[in-house]
Amino acid sequence: MNSITAHTIETSKGSTRKAKRVGRGNGSGKGTYSARGLKGQRSRSGGKSGNKRRGLKAALQKMPKLRGFKSPHDKKETITLRTLNIICKDGDKVTPFTLKDIGVVGKPDRGVKIVATGELEKKLIITGCHATKQALEKIEKAGGSLSF
Repeated sequence: MNSITAHTIETSKGSTRKAKRVGRGNGSGKGTYSARGLKGQRSRSGGKSGNKRRGLKAALQKMPKLRGFKSPHDKKETITLRTLNIICKDGDKVTPFTLKDIGVVGKPDRGVKIVATGELEKKLIITGCHATKQALEKIEKAGGSLSF
């Protein structure tokens, strides 16, 4: 068996198509007008496709301007105090990975942020999570603590 090298590779049957050779005499069936028809812009050399460049500026002007930027950093997963109140027991230790195990957070590697929606009536020890100022106040008011 021959080894496969650059000069032994062949294309599969039917995968390539022969180029249309125009302007090679009337016997070829593509002579005289070379399949361009009679007169007109499209029959001329550089016609139609060559004119696309002229409309480029107008096309660019129609495009909306890109404003602002998209941050390359992932957004933190958010969780509410109401949710914590439902899923946790009094005195629980809460980390991003325990929240993932429960199924409240998808990707704890991005970070978890606790927001102050709802009320918290349980004493929780929260570590490794960010929190808003209001959420921190509510956690401490309930007798819990937050450390990062």
